[in-house]
Amino acid sequence: MSVPSTEIESHAKSIKVVIVGAGSVGVTTAYALLLSHLAAEIVLIDIDKNRALGEVMDLSHAAHFAHAKVSVGEYEDCADATAVIITAGVNQKPGQSRMDLVKTNYGLFKQIVPQITKHAPNTILIVATNPCDVLTKAAHELSGFPVQRVIGSGTAMDTTRFRHELGKHYGVNPRNVHAVIVGEHGDSQLPVWSLASIAGMRLEDYCKQKGIEYDEEAMDALSKRTREAAYEIIQRKGKTNYGVASVLVSILEPIITNADQLVTVSRVGNYAGVEDVALSMPCKLNRQGAHQDVELLLNEKEKEALRKSATSIKECFDSVAKQHDE
Repeated sequence: MSVPSTEIESHAKSIKVVIVGAGSVGVTTAYALLLSHLAAEIVLIDIDKNRALGEVMDLSHAAHFAHAKVSVGEYEDCADATAVIITAGVNQKPGQSRMDLVKTNYGLFKQIVPQITKHAPNTILIVATNPCDVLTKAAHELSGFPVQRVIGSGTAMDTTRFRHELGKHYGVNPRNVHAVIVGEHGDSQLPVWSLASIAGMRLEDYCKQKGIEYDEEAMDALSKRTREAAYEIIQRKGKTNYGVASVLVSILEPIITNADQLVTVSRVGNYAGVEDVALSMPCKLNRQGAHQDVELLLNEKEKEALRKSATSIKECFDSVAKQHDE
């Protein structure tokens, strides 16, 4: 549930959010954040300062209605930021997996993250650059921050897409669908069918009560559409930006308002027997960051799938970290 607008605006008076990367995701996030009234100050940092300035000039005309200051900044301007969102990096191209981006974007993070942490040692880092889980782990190591203050957008977007697909299939508002995607924000992501519910009933029970068949093939198909949604969007328009920007603001809101809201985000931890890896699980978000208070109750099949997802992410991180250290 969203926080009332008057309460949001009272929180916003002292809030500064910095966005590193003025590409399509960064700028769309700035616009969504501007209209949310969550922050009093939004700073864009980008290597292409001329482009960033153009974006800020355009955003400032919207800021006239939103009462927030928008500016181009340097890393020094990260000082006192409540959160720093990293969207900078090479974009995913048609036919590429998110993991294909890892070498270039890991190298970029080695330049970006130390500059952020130097000037904002108490901020919360939010990673949107892909591959999100590998780079969340990288940001954690490069920053030296506690795990709760390094958050990847992870499967928050996938969970939103999953609920949208389920809602469309069953003819209910996606907000009334309780279901999550966990694990990698990528090809090994895991839909948690055993816990998916509508109106407090597991999906099979909901179907029985409604007098309809539980169609496992249809569920597999919508899971596949969820997993491949970004690939299709990129194939058609060359990028994704609106959905992820909205999700980034939905991650920011409970942090800024100290709401203790559960959101499926990526965080470093130990999962399914795999240690020290970043992947997505439902986390409680507040001003201190992301907290995993209760382990998700998965069945044995789901635990094994999660282990494979965690192993895939860890192997990718270990490989790229070793290459950059050589």
